[in-house]
Amino acid sequence: MQQLLPVAIRGVLPKEVRNTIIRLCYFFNSICSKIIDPSKLQQLQDEVVVTLCLLEKYFPPAFFDVMVHLTVHLPREIKFCGPVWLRWMYSMERYMKILKGYVRNRHRPEGCIIECYIAEEAVEFCSEYLANARTIGVPKGIEERIESRSGFKVIPIDYKTLCEAHYYVLQNTTVVDPYMCEHLSFVRTLHPMKAKNEKWLQAEHKRSFSSWVKRKIETELAHPENTISQQIRWLAHEPKREVLSYSGYRIGGYYYNTRDHDSRSTTQNSGVMVEAESLHMSTAKDKNPIYANMLYYGVIEDIWELNYTQFKIPIFRCKWVDNKGGVKVDENGFTLVDLNKEGDPNDQFIFASQAKQVFFVNDPNGGRWSVVLTTKPKLYDRGDVCDNIEETPSFSRGLPESDDIDNEDVAYVREDCEGIYVEEDTTSRKKRKMT
Repeated sequence: MQQLLPVAIRGVLPKEVRNTIIRLCYFFNSICSKIIDPSKLQQLQDEVVVTLCLLEKYFPPAFFDVMVHLTVHLPREIKFCGPVWLRWMYSMERYMKILKGYVRNRHRPEGCIIECYIAEEAVEFCSEYLANARTIGVPKGIEERIESRSGFKVIPIDYKTLCEAHYYVLQNTTVVDPYMCEHLSFVRTLHPMKAKNEKWLQAEHKRSFSSWVKRKIETELAHPENTISQQIRWLAHEPKREVLSYSGYRIGGYYYNTRDHDSRSTTQNSGVMVEAESLHMSTAKDKNPIYANMLYYGVIEDIWELNYTQFKIPIFRCKWVDNKGGVKVDENGFTLVDLNKEGDPNDQFIFASQAKQVFFVNDPNGGRWSVVLTTKPKLYDRGDVCDNIEETPSFSRGLPESDDIDNEDVAYVREDCEGIYVEEDTTSRKKRKMT
């Protein structure tokens, strides 16, 4: 209800009814948050009152019972008792199902539960005590499968792609920032006539920085009293042409796959999102662009590890969606992307640590658009998924508008089926009165 229902009902209900249900889903998504701002509880209280009024307007009286009314009191309960997730019974109910599965003799359920529980405790103790032993007949957990680097292979890449990946590594490494600023000043001094053309400066900087910084570091290393660190020394040289390629990679609590791997799987793990600062231009002839942060959405094409001899850097090569015509936010706050509209093909790399996983769901309204759903990272401990305190992002950026709450001119009647008119039988009523 908090994540999938608002997407599932897109295009299958009238707009007013759909917006009302999405408002209710947004309310439950807000109150189930792990971090709640007490100053916003009154706003949630007011919003749920409006939502219930809309429900009474669009749904029959038989829909309403005491459970629907109790939603009004949930913000007040949070104010007195704290976040809902600390008090709900989902974990208890799930464990009750596990305990019920232990019962083999319905005449002695308690004994069956105790016997199976003790046996499980003994097996778990042995598996922890013999952690390095290889189990027989037990499949590997997700941690072991990922650490084994399935899908690993060494592939050569072309020099142009290697230079592009190498430049991205240099551009996003903190220790290289002083050299980046120095090279920009050098380019402005070398070309004073184009010093004000920011677009040209950035293109020239990207083209010549890698070779310039390599010569710069070699010159500084020639002095015996240099202070060049080992990291800068190896970064200045280009990585090896052969890269380590993976079909799956785990980092930051997320498990990523390439698009090719996802095409052979029933799950989707190739969608990524990254917030980056980029150069924005009003038109193609704009000579004074500005820098601004923006969210970019894309799909992982390749997962590589660049080999800098002393260390390796994991990067994702992604196909990004063009933000100019391929990303939009609808009236309900959903982010929609068109995966067929490709962005800049010369800017396709990110660090694996910069990515955040998203899922693309085909819009039920049809067409080329996909709905973006975000998720939270999972923590793995010896193959088991642990609870994570991080927040699950909201499916929407805000509540649908309720400007039509006082519009009484609209009749809410189903048009997808033919109605049946029932007339009152007055003759039988008269006969009963005569008798």
